[in-house]
Amino acid sequence: MTTRVVFDTAFSERRFAAERARGGRLHYIAAAALVPPVPPVPPPLQAVWPLNVPGFHRVIVDDDVTLDLLVGALDAVLPEVNARVDAFHLHAAVTPPMARALARLAAQGAVLHARAPDEALVWALTAAGFACRIAGEQDIVAEYRGRKPRAAEPSPPPMMKRAVVIGAGVAGSAAAHRLCARGWQVTLIERHGRPAQEASGNQAGIFMPLLSRDDNIPTRLSRAAFLFALREWRRMGGAGKVFDGADCGVLQLARDAKHARVQRDVLAHWNYPQQYARWADADEAGALIGAATPHGGWLFEQGGWARPASLCEAMLDACGERLQRRFHTEALTLKRVADEWQVGDGDGALIVQAPTVILACGASAGQLEQLAELPLSKLRGQVTHLPVDSAVPPPVLPLAVCREAYVTPPSGGIVCAGATYDNDDDPALRASSQLENLTRLAEIIPSEAVAALAHSAPLAGRVGFRCAAPDRLPLVGAVPDYQRAGRLEFLSDVPRHEGLHCLLGYASRGLIWAPLMAELLVSRLEHTAPPLEATLADALDPGRFLLKQRRRQQ
Repeated sequence: MTTRVVFDTAFSERRFAAERARGGRLHYIAAAALVPPVPPVPPPLQAVWPLNVPGFHRVIVDDDVTLDLLVGALDAVLPEVNARVDAFHLHAAVTPPMARALARLAAQGAVLHARAPDEALVWALTAAGFACRIAGEQDIVAEYRGRKPRAAEPSPPPMMKRAVVIGAGVAGSAAAHRLCARGWQVTLIERHGRPAQEASGNQAGIFMPLLSRDDNIPTRLSRAAFLFALREWRRMGGAGKVFDGADCGVLQLARDAKHARVQRDVLAHWNYPQQYARWADADEAGALIGAATPHGGWLFEQGGWARPASLCEAMLDACGERLQRRFHTEALTLKRVADEWQVGDGDGALIVQAPTVILACGASAGQLEQLAELPLSKLRGQVTHLPVDSAVPPPVLPLAVCREAYVTPPSGGIVCAGATYDNDDDPALRASSQLENLTRLAEIIPSEAVAALAHSAPLAGRVGFRCAAPDRLPLVGAVPDYQRAGRLEFLSDVPRHEGLHCLLGYASRGLIWAPLMAELLVSRLEHTAPPLEATLADALDPGRFLLKQRRRQQ
């Protein structure tokens, strides 16, 4: 089904409703200096409407309607958009560079509507390749007739919309969920008998954004990913309902007085909505954790915790009949034959084949030949489990709390504290790692009872291995082919393995990375507008490391 793409320089509730009423698949993209008020209808939009923070906000209304709100100045937003637009609606002053940016987005024959244009706008649009004509007393209608239009790449035909996803943690489960929603047939391969048995197998993980004064790439990515994850979970039914967890809030305590000043300065500089991030002073923070704390910290009221395995099951259950599960099966070989990838086991026996393969296998990714040269690390993390009914009970908190470590509210009668970052591959629990976790817990919640846990708590918990990149950002997209790489100047020059993609490097933020990264990958497979600014999408490209390597050598 063809998607109609509409770009509006100001969100119009009326126009959005009219475009929806036309039926078919719709992608409505609107720029705005601020997030507009929540539309009163339809009701589903009220639950998933974005907070007023900068960046791109993707709202998936349903399987046929996608809304992107691009918050920022129009001249800053336009260069970050990558879409093939069928219709434009202009409500703001447009300079010649902005007119050229609109032409870059225009599909051949795209129609542009502008109200009360001045002569400069008409000249700018004409110079950019639009043929303008008067429509009514104040309006113009322009059709894009650029000399060298960049044709939109078609979506894969139905017979090609078959994919194999390797790995059933949060990365692979989210990928299967979004692919099936877009009509793909997916085979999910997992070496264990259930999803989320490795890095995604912790009893509880916390979800929260990052903040920084300079609003750097990790901060912008985490903001977009965190808010998109919240919207998608609400569409599914919500934490604590469809999957185990709670949006109970996360308190990130300051390390010391200097760090507290930095935290307050960041909040004052960005003036975030209170629901997104606010300051909790020492008195409020102490009341929340039930112990005196001298400095206070950031409070993320919409943060919380989730059990990743439960979330994975919910995403996979939503896939319906389009998903085939192949569990107790380990994929160890990949071979491209004609137009399909053949996925084999350790003996080389064929498991399944498809035109597209998505590698979401976390720390075991290096076992596959095509991924061997990616600079991925395997980081050990030990989480400590503290039963609430033990002789020396752990703190039972109403929200998640973190500093150098984290502690969660009880989940299944267990409080989780951790986690270590170790550079070894020991899968066994060890007392030294538990002592590290409990020592940090006592620093977060300074009380005699918590301090006693370091010496009284039995050795209990879980060890998992995170997959991390050197820059601690995910790898999302087509896998680079190191063997065919020559001189490289740009990401577009990096050779790729056709039909082979990856979702890797989620480190300790898989809960919030997974939904948006899956959406980004599916947008690339479908040749539709990505849910992120171009700068951020490029920062996640798996070819970035090969490009840096070649640039250093050239």
